[in-house]
Amino acid sequence: MVDLLTPDVYVKEMPSGAHQIEAVGTQVAGFIGTAPRADAPRGQAIAVNNWAQFVRTFTDSDSTSTPLTNAVYGFFQNGGNRCFVVNIRRGDTVDSGLRALEPEDEVAMVAAPGYTDIADYAAIVSHCETLADRVAILDAPLHVDDIGLLAKAGTATAGAVAARPSGRKGAAGDAPPDETPGLRPQPSENGFGAFYFPGITIRDPLGKDLIDVSPSGHVAGIWARSDATRGVHKAPANEVIRGAVNVTQRLTREEQGVLNPAGVNCIRYFPREGIRIWGARTLADASSEWRYLNVRRLFNMIEESIAEATRWIVFEPNDRQLWKSIRRDVGAFLTRVWLDGALMGRTASEAFFVKCDEETNPPEIIDAGQVVAVIGIAPVKPAEFVVFQISQSAAGAEIETQGGNGG
Repeated sequence: MVDLLTPDVYVKEMPSGAHQIEAVGTQVAGFIGTAPRADAPRGQAIAVNNWAQFVRTFTDSDSTSTPLTNAVYGFFQNGGNRCFVVNIRRGDTVDSGLRALEPEDEVAMVAAPGYTDIADYAAIVSHCETLADRVAILDAPLHVDDIGLLAKAGTATAGAVAARPSGRKGAAGDAPPDETPGLRPQPSENGFGAFYFPGITIRDPLGKDLIDVSPSGHVAGIWARSDATRGVHKAPANEVIRGAVNVTQRLTREEQGVLNPAGVNCIRYFPREGIRIWGARTLADASSEWRYLNVRRLFNMIEESIAEATRWIVFEPNDRQLWKSIRRDVGAFLTRVWLDGALMGRTASEAFFVKCDEETNPPEIIDAGQVVAVIGIAPVKPAEFVVFQISQSAAGAEIETQGGNGG
């Protein structure tokens, strides 16, 4: 307290008490695979900020490309600017690589390029579900003869079929059609995985030939690019895949009609628009609130941002002043999210609510050492289907456009 002894003007700085919540990053990828160089660092998550750094760390003059190489190259080519790379032994499962990625809080998407075994799918999705701050990008086989198998969830016995790039049936293919194991990963109830088909053709980053590769690295780069230019609430679809000169299998509209409801995000070739990602669904059921990829990733961002920025609450007096501070800080953050276009509503009150008061914190909750805030948000969903209704009238044709989220 300043001593007021002499008549004058006294200035005292008073803290506002507000704790600003900043949005966490969503553009960092984690890649698991086998590096070309035999003596490259193994079993640890190494931060890589550009393609040249990856080349210095994981390749040498005699190296040939691996799925990991192609994925990291595609990531940076498509707009990514930072990733973590875990080099594992050839033939190993992805589990050891996933353990190395666990401590890296920056990671918001995880891919194991070229791993198309049902067991590996399950491990990657489980890793993301457990940490709840990242989403898996899963590769389908490069080519599949029977499209219907991609719309059917696989089992542990389907690994041998899924691992064959052509998707042709081996011993499992001799089973009756209704018993043939599917190639699609198991559903992710809360949408922590996304599945892409088919593969793409690119120019070998360590050579001159054209090669067919799994798309997960390029997809991760597009997610990062879309987040940077439009925001995480924008569905990372209808985006050109830079570096892709062809697809390993050209899909028709009818074939995508089979795959899209099953949560298979198709990569399509269009004569005028080029090669684009033409889907933005997760592995959640079509009726789930988590079926859209941008909704899942938006919630990840919001939940982690609030959790990280509200640690100051721990051990504070659990009273009305604390509840008011929580409502103020979280409300200010969600207002910025709404102004960025990520939430649906004409006003902030329509877009979200934050409730933290006597009702959410009765005496028994306070006595248990807990403070409870209930937060609700209305995320923007993608206009997956656009319907034109055309009718004739005496004055001429009338066109009414409707946007829909689809089913």
